[in-house]
Amino acid sequence: MSDRGKVSAIVGANWGDEGKGKITDIKAQDADIVVRFQGGSNAGHTILNKFGKFALHQLPSGVFYEDVVNIIGNGCALNLEYLEREIAKVMQGAPELKFQLMIDSRVPLVLPHHILLDELEEARRGDKAFGSTKAGIAPFYSEKYIKEGIQLNEIFHEEHLKARLKYLYEKANLIIQNVYNAPPVDYMEVFERITKYKDFAEKHMIDATSFLRKSWLDGKNILLEGQLGALRDPGLGIYPYVTSSHTLAGFASVGAGLPPYAITEILAVTKAYSSCVGAGPFVTELFGELAEELRRLGGDAGEYGATTGRPRRVGYFDAVATRFGAQVQGATHLGLTNLDVLAYMDEIPVCVAYEVNGEQITDFPVSPLLNIAKPVYTTLPGFKTDIRGIRHFKDLPQNAQNYVRFIEEQVGLPVAVLSNGPKREEIVEL
Repeated sequence: MSDRGKVSAIVGANWGDEGKGKITDIKAQDADIVVRFQGGSNAGHTILNKFGKFALHQLPSGVFYEDVVNIIGNGCALNLEYLEREIAKVMQGAPELKFQLMIDSRVPLVLPHHILLDELEEARRGDKAFGSTKAGIAPFYSEKYIKEGIQLNEIFHEEHLKARLKYLYEKANLIIQNVYNAPPVDYMEVFERITKYKDFAEKHMIDATSFLRKSWLDGKNILLEGQLGALRDPGLGIYPYVTSSHTLAGFASVGAGLPPYAITEILAVTKAYSSCVGAGPFVTELFGELAEELRRLGGDAGEYGATTGRPRRVGYFDAVATRFGAQVQGATHLGLTNLDVLAYMDEIPVCVAYEVNGEQITDFPVSPLLNIAKPVYTTLPGFKTDIRGIRHFKDLPQNAQNYVRFIEEQVGLPVAVLSNGPKREEIVEL
C-alpha cells in the first residue's frame, strides 16, 4: 500500500464559481496527472498565471505545466468542436506551451442536437427557464443514461456509428419537429462533423481506467478536478436548479476510473463570500447597491461567469450551505478564496442559520423551504486593509484571521489553502 500514489480531489462546496481553477492550477505543480471527471463546456475555470488570463472549459487545469498529464475522463461531456477552439485559444495566449492531453476512449460526445434541444427547451420555458448555458448538457446526460449516447471510441467504427446515429436521429427529430416545430437534423451531417476528428482522437485517446490504475499503483500523484459545486449536484443539490452530472467527489472515482478508496484527500473550495451563476434559491443573495459593490470588487475582474460572461449573483458567506456542501463532498479540508475582496467592508455578516416559518434551523433544507428561508447573520468586524501580497497567515490583520477561524468553526473543517488574490502566487500559507 505504501508505494501507491496520492489521489486528491478538488471540488466545489457551493453553487460553483468558487475559484477551483486557481486552486487546481496551484496544486497541479505537485501532481503527475490532473483529471477532469465530470461536466462539459457549460462552466469554466479562470486561471491567471505567467502566460496571461485563461478561461478553461473542458481542458483540465493542469495544462500549464508541461510535465503534467491532463486527462478528460469518461464522466465528462466532450464537445470536440468546442475543445478544438479552446485549445486554439490557449495556444494563442501561450504559443510556446507544450501540454499533454489524453482523452478517455469511453467519454461520450456532445452532438449538435443536444445543443439545439437545450436552446429550444430554454426558449419554451420562458420565465421558468433553468438558466442553462445552452451547451447541450441536460440533453447530453439524458441520452447517456437512457443508453443512447455516442462514445469517442465509436468514431473509429464507421458503419457501426452510422447505424447508431440513424437510429438516434429518427427519435431526436420526432421531438425537434413535433414538440418544438424546428427543422430536423441530418444524421449524415453529424457523422461527417464528428468523424473529421479521427486524427485528433487517435493522437489523444487512451484507456484512461487502465492508465490511471497503473499510474496510481506506480506511485504517481493524481489530482481529480470537479466542475461546479455541491449545490448543483442533481442528487443532493438545489433540485431542479442543478446541473446534469454529479459534482461530488464520490463520483470522481467513476468519472475518472479509479477505485473510491484511492481518494484520500478532498479539498472543498469556497469563497469568503457567496456567488452564483444561474437560477435557483440563494438565501444570502444581495440586491441593489450592496450587490453591485461586491460584484464589481469580486473575482479577479468582477463577478462574471467564465463561460457565459453573465453577472453572478452575490451574497454574504453562507455557513449553512457551505457546511452541507463540504459534508456531502466528504471534504477533509477547505480551500478559501477571495478573502482580499472583503477588505472594503466595515463589518462582515456571516449567515449562521436560516429562519423558516418562524423557526431557526442550521441544517440545509430542501428547495421548497430554501425558497422561503431568511438568513440569520452574525456580524464580524472588518479588517479594512489590502491583504494581497501577504504570504503568511500570522501576518494577516487580526480581524482577517478571526474571520477565517470563524468560518472554520462554522463549517467544521480546517482551511488548508487560503487565496488572497487572483494570481497564482497570491496564496497565504497556513
